[in-house]
Amino acid sequence: MNLTDTLLLALSAIWAHKLRSFLTLLGMIIGVTAFMVILSLLQGFSAYVDEKIAGIGSNSFTIRRFNFDDFKDTDSIAAAQRRNKELTFDELDFIRERAQTIDKIGAKAGGGTREVKRGSESLRDVGISGAEPVIAEIEKLDIAQGRYFTEVENSNSMRVAYVGMDVATKLFPQGDALGGELTISGIPYRIIGIQTAKGTVFGQPQDVFVQLPIKTYGANFGGLRNQRAPYFEATSKSPALFQDAVEEARTLMRIKRKLSSGEKDNFGILTPDAIANLIGNITKPVVIVLLVVPGIALLVGSIVIMNIMLVAVTERTKEIGIRKALGAKQADILKQFLFEAGTLATIGGIVGLIVAKLIGYVVSALLIQTIIPIWAALLAIGICALVGICAGLYPAWKAARLDPIEALRAD
Repeated sequence: MNLTDTLLLALSAIWAHKLRSFLTLLGMIIGVTAFMVILSLLQGFSAYVDEKIAGIGSNSFTIRRFNFDDFKDTDSIAAAQRRNKELTFDELDFIRERAQTIDKIGAKAGGGTREVKRGSESLRDVGISGAEPVIAEIEKLDIAQGRYFTEVENSNSMRVAYVGMDVATKLFPQGDALGGELTISGIPYRIIGIQTAKGTVFGQPQDVFVQLPIKTYGANFGGLRNQRAPYFEATSKSPALFQDAVEEARTLMRIKRKLSSGEKDNFGILTPDAIANLIGNITKPVVIVLLVVPGIALLVGSIVIMNIMLVAVTERTKEIGIRKALGAKQADILKQFLFEAGTLATIGGIVGLIVAKLIGYVVSALLIQTIIPIWAALLAIGICALVGICAGLYPAWKAARLDPIEALRAD
């Protein structure tokens, strides 16, 4: 019996017991679906972070009041709140005047949301922030219409605004947002720029914001202190000088704050590597789940397949006897049942992959873009086939060793 005949025989046996085969495959389907959904979320999140890092440049970093290490536990948070002071524009100027390896550095500030109005139209929970003009170059902003702020507009605290696409389309449904006027807390601002739409991430809209020149923001929203205090974004002169720029910024901040050599930094510098490490620490438990949950499901599925194959051997004892009487060898019987078990498990893997893909479409629409790598799909199907073959070994061996005379006598 050739390979094609064996495969067709296995498929016909599976099709003859469709409901039983489906119930047998539930373990495989659940295992593969769980594996693929979690993996696709991790891949999608990783791709999103990489995109954001690439968007602002791998040679960009941020200077903030706190570092990631300051949030390890409640004691660290309390200590950091006592130790770390808010950043100031004096510190920004100190770095800007003395830095040798830093290319551009600018300040941003923001805290909370406000209601934004335009005539009878209004939009709640709009993020309001302030930024220096150089931030557009540092973050490589994708401007759909208009432009960003100028130094003149910032230094004179002019009431101009750079807005997200949702703000523009919802407050100006006729499409005349550029040059239009919106009000925040009763203060009017003229829209000079609109950012290209970014969509949503984890269900959170990225296009509902209004950004003002930072001096305008400070003058109109109670000053740059507490939750509205500035933080700095910077780039190195080249990727090769990135670490030098980070260390230079750290050194200048320590000098400005008069920290001795033994004192800990009372500020934070966040780099792409630090963000990647944080994400790695967050996703470690998820990776464990990624391995454990599908592993348990596959184990249960393999036990079910073995049990069903043993039942199949019992049900088809006479068939096995007839085949042996007609000249079928032990190897033919063994191959038939192994193929049947392997094919059954492979079908389960394919169905699980399809279910995971459908779930992925829903998640992509509601939360974040999901990605199922081809290598992972092939690996999952291959593992299912291997698990099925392993589960079918004992039943196949039992079927192959049946005595044909005894098998023919079976009811």
